[in-house]
Amino acid sequence: MVDECTKKTLSNIPLLQTRAGPRDKDKWVQRLKEEYQALIKYVQNNKESGMDWFRLESNKEGTKWFGKCWYMHNLLKYEFDVEFDIPVMYPTTAPEIALPELDGKTAKMYRGGKICLTDHFKPLWSRNVPKFGIAHAMALGLAPWLAVEVPELIEKGIITK
Repeated sequence: MVDECTKKTLSNIPLLQTRAGPRDKDKWVQRLKEEYQALIKYVQNNKESGMDWFRLESNKEGTKWFGKCWYMHNLLKYEFDVEFDIPVMYPTTAPEIALPELDGKTAKMYRGGKICLTDHFKPLWSRNVPKFGIAHAMALGLAPWLAVEVPELIEKGIITK
């Protein structure tokens, strides 16, 4: 069941049309344009609503993504590096988002700082191929993970300012 806030967030992120991954040459260029358009729209919506929480950029080919994400807790900003590669089987396979500096600090993380998205996000992604893209992974994968994990890590004293 999807809550109203999630529905509103999703309705403001454009759905993608092109089913292509990095191996698909010309079709990948079109998919990448759609990815950037969706990301730009999502970031604009976040800024307008005062909920700006990440910055991303990619290498020239659009296969490696990196940037910063942050989470506000008790009026303090906690900032983390974020990175991921576009899988060979993209968009059938969702990207594995990593926060390297949190590697090993929570059970809901795999080796290399890859956040656990298996139970909740990946089934949703698989039902929405090729419509979901990077902006959707950030909104429905990383954002909820940060909202659950970061406050707990702070309260346990694992993350400090």
